[in-house]
Amino acid sequence: MKLSAVEKIDNINSEQFLSIYKKTTTPVVVTQLTQHWPARKQWSLEYIKNIAGNKEVPLYDSVPSTDRKHQHAPAVTMSLAQYIDHISNGHNDLRLFFYNFLTEIPALTEDFSYPDIGLKFFKKLPVLFIGAAGTKVQMHFDIDWADIFLCHFGGKKKVILFPPSQTKNMYHVPYSFSSLYDINYEQPDFNKYPALRNLSGLETILEHGDILYIPPGYWHYIVYQETSFSMALRAFPRSPKNFLRMLRNLLVTRTVEGLMRKIIGQPWNDRNEKLAILRTNKMIR
Repeated sequence: MKLSAVEKIDNINSEQFLSIYKKTTTPVVVTQLTQHWPARKQWSLEYIKNIAGNKEVPLYDSVPSTDRKHQHAPAVTMSLAQYIDHISNGHNDLRLFFYNFLTEIPALTEDFSYPDIGLKFFKKLPVLFIGAAGTKVQMHFDIDWADIFLCHFGGKKKVILFPPSQTKNMYHVPYSFSSLYDINYEQPDFNKYPALRNLSGLETILEHGDILYIPPGYWHYIVYQETSFSMALRAFPRSPKNFLRMLRNLLVTRTVEGLMRKIIGQPWNDRNEKLAILRTNKMIR
């Protein structure tokens, strides 16, 4: 696969962001946009454990949902303190995913400010992602077609990105927002998945304090190279086309997937995975 480095810049104003990156839907890493946040100096897993260790949180494994299990059902729940101890001891079988901390850990909202970047952020949905070294997140795109600012803290995290125009080569599973689970985008098997040869995308390594801008509809595959966490700030779509895409995903695609999984079970999952391969390989032929 052809992967270029995401551009890294120190800082940017709203006029530059909107004209250079938002308008062209181009990812960028801004390294100093968080320099005045208290979070940049004090956020760590130990800090989160100290202020919210007693909070019970849903945790997710890296095993794909099978049979009638909901696609986004948590594997287990435990306290944040237990979970942070768990991953600090070298276990990478569980991750915290899309955890809205606005009401549960309101103290965290005092440690950052929404960037004045020309986007209207949805301030009721700041979410946390936490993972141990070695954790991987399946290639996917976000259901809401939002502009995402991924603010990173702790150790290094690798992100591989592909624009929506590359969907035809992604082995997109029907009625889902992800690629096939067993594709390793760091070491792709071109014999098994030949369309991956056609992919052209971007990659970056995020470090403490970096913010990655992920444009609407971008596919992303994440590897926690070191134990770390990120906060995602999002601006919902304002263009009619992306707004309709969000509604279709939320009201139609997700509803059909949940209903069919509940009624049919594993044969529905098997059907969609086979179709992902057949349709993608047919396109490249």
